[in-house]
Amino acid sequence: MSFLNKIPGPFLVFFGACTLSFGGLIVKSFEGANLWQILFWRSVFFSIVVLFFLIINYKKNFFRSIYKVGLPGAFGGIVLSCGYAGYVFAMYNTTVANANFIIQTQTIFLAIFGYIFLKEKISKLTLSSIILAFGGIFLMLGGSLTTGQMIGNIAAFIMPISFAVLILTIRKYPSVDMIPLQLIAGIGAVIIGYLFSSKIMISSHDIFLGFIAGFFQVGLGFIFITIGAKTTPSALVGIIMLTEAVLGPLWAWLFINENPPLIVLIGGSIVLSAVLIQFFNLKRENQKN
Repeated sequence: MSFLNKIPGPFLVFFGACTLSFGGLIVKSFEGANLWQILFWRSVFFSIVVLFFLIINYKKNFFRSIYKVGLPGAFGGIVLSCGYAGYVFAMYNTTVANANFIIQTQTIFLAIFGYIFLKEKISKLTLSSIILAFGGIFLMLGGSLTTGQMIGNIAAFIMPISFAVLILTIRKYPSVDMIPLQLIAGIGAVIIGYLFSSKIMISSHDIFLGFIAGFFQVGLGFIFITIGAKTTPSALVGIIMLTEAVLGPLWAWLFINENPPLIVLIGGSIVLSAVLIQFFNLKRENQKN
């Protein structure tokens, strides 16, 4: 993994965002697997990647690194595993565009939860971005009135909410290591997929897609972003990660002919604008401090 440290951080984060952007396309490409089977196999291969990454990086301290996350890390991992389940559920039931745009609201929920639980102040600019984001979301939901898509849209909120809770946990307990926490999240998602599946075995074609999703799409994306974020300002990481929301619907349009309604694209653009405003606001506040 040492060669990755020689690549500039922003490029690694960009590569990671590009890799993650194929998530919706892959989920839509499964032939016979249901969403829980997809979650199970995707999470199995993702957990294997994280396990190898931990062994390579922590070596003799592997078990100690997992033990050190403690109860806060275990809680964060379980919350994130629910987020992974929500991600697959959303991609399975609604359009890639809807899911991707909604998932990007994590910084908005982070500001809301920070105000509620950590008593962090909300500036006028942050409040404006929250109102703008939810305005865009309401436009998007108005273009998705079918029951299946609406359930998928609601499920998409699980991912940004769980990620916001995870970040708040890390803020409260800064000693929590994100990398071992990902292993807990992966194993948790495997368990969720197993419990809700009537059977685990699927076709070799779908197992291969599970491998692509878990090992390359999520696994490599996780590694690239984890390493790249170490040398990239957090505000810039957030802005680069918006690439996922732009490319995800593009791949779905190019390869599976998924054409989101104009109202969804307008609403999604409003959401992304609100997120950008929040990122620049965070950058400005960090510079003041």
